[in-house]
Amino acid sequence: QVQLVESGGGLVQAGGSLSLSCAASGRTFNDFRMGWFRQAPGKQREFVAAINWRSNIAFYEDSVKGRFTISRDYGKNTVYLQMNSLKPEDTAVYYCALDRDSYTDSYYYRREQYYEHWGQGTQVTVSS
Repeated sequence: QVQLVESGGGLVQAGGSLSLSCAASGRTFNDFRMGWFRQAPGKQREFVAAINWRSNIAFYEDSVKGRFTISRDYGKNTVYLQMNSLKPEDTAVYYCALDRDSYTDSYYYRREQYYEHWGQGTQVTVSS
């Protein structure tokens, strides 16, 4: 079984920065992908960013390009989401996800149906 533990959420003013972390444990994999999704109150969960563990190729939702950066640490089995220039519309519960299948097409990285393991989520609130 795979466990994902998220941390780093909190309250920040518009224009500020915040960094999220998600540590994976329970199993080891030769290659996999991890992503970040978010869900605002009353809205559907949406894709934010994802990364391939081996190649380090990353994908981003258009609304966060240039503001958010996803990265990974092999030694800690941890994925990070550095969020800069935060806006009130970024307010949501942020979830990390993992899947063993390492696809090359962005189609699979952007859709939650292709992720098997999920964290509990961490709240990010951006005030105006």
